Amino acid sequence: MRSHLPAADHGVMDPAPALYTIRINGHLGATVLSAFPAMAPQRHGAQTVLTGRLDRSALYGVLAEIEALGLDLLEVRQLMPDRLGPGSPGPGPMSTYALGRMQVRRSGYGAMQLAGPFAFGTPPDRASAIGVLRAAAAAGVDHIDTAQYYGPGVVNDLIREALYPYPDGLAIVSKVAVRRDDRGAVLPFDDPDQLREGIEDNLRTLRAGQLAAVNLRLPGDGRVDARFDDQLAAMVAARDEGLIAGVGLSNVSLEQLRHALAGTDIVCVQNLFHLADRRAAPLLQECLSHGIAFVPFCPLGWPRGQDNPVLTSPVVTRTAARLGTTPAQVALQWLLRLASNVLLIPGTGSVAHLRENLAAENVTLDDEALRELDGVGA
Repeated sequence: MRSHLPAADHGVMDPAPALYTIRINGHLGATVLSAFPAMAPQRHGAQTVLTGRLDRSALYGVLAEIEALGLDLLEVRQLMPDRLGPGSPGPGPMSTYALGRMQVRRSGYGAMQLAGPFAFGTPPDRASAIGVLRAAAAAGVDHIDTAQYYGPGVVNDLIREALYPYPDGLAIVSKVAVRRDDRGAVLPFDDPDQLREGIEDNLRTLRAGQLAAVNLRLPGDGRVDARFDDQLAAMVAARDEGLIAGVGLSNVSLEQLRHALAGTDIVCVQNLFHLADRRAAPLLQECLSHGIAFVPFCPLGWPRGQDNPVLTSPVVTRTAARLGTTPAQVALQWLLRLASNVLLIPGTGSVAHLRENLAAENVTLDDEALRELDGVGA
């Protein structure tokens, strides 16, 4: 049985009564709902959302009851108290979502940029890179995305040096199916035995006994064939042997996801998705309907610099100026509002940018902002 009880010592939830929404997969009958007299139920698609004002003790009681009943908890959302201090994410909605067997904060961290340029080689300032990772953990980030081929091996080494022994509840997610050569070129490494080797390399360099999830990085051709089945079988075998807790898919098509789900559980999907590129919207909706975490890569747009379609968008910059926030925070908050299963992993090599990204949780997009942002990239 899955345990979704948050750690009491993380300092995330305030003991004073606060408004919570708890999202559960499936429709709950009257008998089950009677176990939650303090919560008002609503149906949202294939899910049930319970809403109520609870103190911490009552919240833990509700979550314990959900666990005892064997219900599939997807999300807990709370209004955060104003106690974090200057430069940290202030008061605002912090929410969590299921990443396989773990419940993680929806604002995570992508560690790719800690390596050298184009995720190859060593960082210009190793101490600074380690400082970013430790600042992320100190700020309550419990979902870190990495890969052995970042560097290669460099980013995993940094994570191990910064955070090992790893705190309870930290979900480290990696990906396999490519490698880097001596000049930094990205090459396929996706035969079934190579996938297994890639998983074991991640475990070794991270000094981890198990990873929360590993994504099978696909080439983007969308094909469902015998090779795809063999790759899935290798990932499932690694999960069944305890090397990874969950199987994820990256750069996947809707057909491939549906085919994979017919044979096994998928805990997360990583695909290109941002304000100016919404081609993966049907995939996001499919994930939402199955309780799968959707993790957009390049959430702030690609490429970087003056050609970035998100951060240089006149609509985004104008909205940020009007609301007194930053373009990055507008773009990230738009993603958080889009669906409850969106988990963010924006990358940065700067503590200041890390704090800016996490503070996006507290940004409020009004109706005018949402209407204007809806037209970006259309």
